[in-house]
Amino acid sequence: MKHILRYYRNYIPIMFLIMGLLFGQAMCELALPGYMSRIIDDGIVKGDLNHVKDMGTIMLIVSAGSMIFAITGSFFAAWSAARICRNIRSALFQKVTSFSMAEMNRFSAASLITRSTNDIQTVQQTSTMLMRMALFAPIMGIGAVYKALHTSVSLSWTIGVALGVILCVMIIAFLAVLPKFRVLQSKLDRLNLIMKERLEGLLVIRAFTTERQEERRFDNANADLMGINIFVNRAMSFLMPALMFVMNAVSILIVWAGAHLIEADKLLIGDMLAYLQYAMHVIMSFLFVTAMFIMLPRAMVSAQRISEVLGTDLSIVDPAAPKLPAQVSQDASAEGLPDPKARGVVEFKGVDFAYPDAEKNTLTAIDFAARPGETTAIIGGTGSGKSTLVHLIPRFYDVTAGQVLVDGCDVRDMTQKDLRALIGLIPQKGTLFSGTIATNLRYGKEDATLEEMTEAAEVAQAMEFIDEKDDGFDEEIAQGGTNVSGGQRQRLSIARALVRKPAIYIFDDSFSALDFRTDKALREALKEAARESTIFIVAQRINTILDADQIIVLHEGRIVGRGTHRQLMEECRVYQEIALSQLSEEELSRFGVESDAPADGDAPLGEDAPAEGGDGVE
Repeated sequence: MKHILRYYRNYIPIMFLIMGLLFGQAMCELALPGYMSRIIDDGIVKGDLNHVKDMGTIMLIVSAGSMIFAITGSFFAAWSAARICRNIRSALFQKVTSFSMAEMNRFSAASLITRSTNDIQTVQQTSTMLMRMALFAPIMGIGAVYKALHTSVSLSWTIGVALGVILCVMIIAFLAVLPKFRVLQSKLDRLNLIMKERLEGLLVIRAFTTERQEERRFDNANADLMGINIFVNRAMSFLMPALMFVMNAVSILIVWAGAHLIEADKLLIGDMLAYLQYAMHVIMSFLFVTAMFIMLPRAMVSAQRISEVLGTDLSIVDPAAPKLPAQVSQDASAEGLPDPKARGVVEFKGVDFAYPDAEKNTLTAIDFAARPGETTAIIGGTGSGKSTLVHLIPRFYDVTAGQVLVDGCDVRDMTQKDLRALIGLIPQKGTLFSGTIATNLRYGKEDATLEEMTEAAEVAQAMEFIDEKDDGFDEEIAQGGTNVSGGQRQRLSIARALVRKPAIYIFDDSFSALDFRTDKALREALKEAARESTIFIVAQRINTILDADQIIVLHEGRIVGRGTHRQLMEECRVYQEIALSQLSEEELSRFGVESDAPADGDAPLGEDAPAEGGDGVE
């Protein structure tokens, strides 16, 4: 909760102001029964109409003052709660955007959306009521008790009876409803998750005609949420009539007891009516406080859920004393770098990596270097660790053992901003944002000129469809890029990275949505445009990496081959099997490599794969 409470500290002066306004409102409302008593006892009973008029005028003025205090206090309470929750929402958004992939896997996207919207809204509503009612009720209650005792001590037992009965009712309701609030939020998370999955997978659902199945799935989650809501609402709907019954019964009790005192000349009629109003103020104040205790548990559950996100320790953090590649010792060349000033040299040294809570490593003993002006391709079977390997470069994850170096500097010694400023990442799933083509291309470089965007789009083979748009670069892009095809979306993603002109390009299976002609043209243009940069290409298609300067072959998280296409076709069994499954004899012969496809009964995939650390190709 401390992660939430600190956002209230700056508003403590406003809370004192609200308390002052509420105190003024309470004093005005507590004065009214006294004036009414004087109207009855000194005006109506004695037939003094002037006294009635005078007291009536004073009551109108006091009522107007109470209204002004109430409105002003409510305004500042709502104003403060809205701004506090705005700050919490901003902090939550910033925290989530700083999450690494490990933290994102811990919290589902649906849960984070619920925490950022529904939970914060609950906290805001409760904060408004707390600052308004929770401060007002004690002032009014204490003042009303004092006034009631000052009016008639003989009737004070009636208030005690009323509070005792109300307290019993509230405890029963509290114990019944409190455990349901956490369940309620988890059910809401589940419903949001199903809705999100259904919207994102709408085409798949329709393709497999599973609409009925998804409807049943949603209906079950919806029914679970409804059941919890019905239980909570029934408990609350029982509570208010029960409390009103207690209030009305207490009113009758006060009139009955007061009538006996009036008959014995121990109490005036006006004082009895004043005492009745004070008793109602006491009971209503107690109801406000107990009602807050019913609302507070749900708000506390929501606050705890928000605090869980805000209090999450980041697995990827910036170092206390960050470095830049330029600050690395000039003896870097002794460690294998040809030029200590080279920009974009990436080295993996003895890298092991395992996902959190995983039983075994995803990557083991990864050793290789990639240099500017060269293309390093990563290939391997599904689950071999290709994407994981390149995700270690921008520190989406940290290595379990070993080092990833950029220009001789361990990536963990650099700030994430400085490191990622050197990198242009193009993921397999091209993600565009609502706006225009231009705003998407400028996403990595806000001041990019039209010439720079045009140049990047030409290299990415995107100009052919941009020119067809009526508004060119000002053409609107829908949320998620749904108004462009998958191939166009991918080319715009590539162009966005090219505009940035980074030292390191990472293409994470980014050519999979392109046809072979576009793929070939893009790679040829890219080789010229990024000739001074280090290029990583994660690929499934051999055609995409045939001309790479070095190809890293992964199998079960280990490097089992390293070299050019020709070398690997001669020496790496795993690569041979991948190539032979995709390329024809004619295509292989163009590279001077004769087919040596394994015959039936030969060793299966990976059986004669080279040992850990490579295949012997230097």
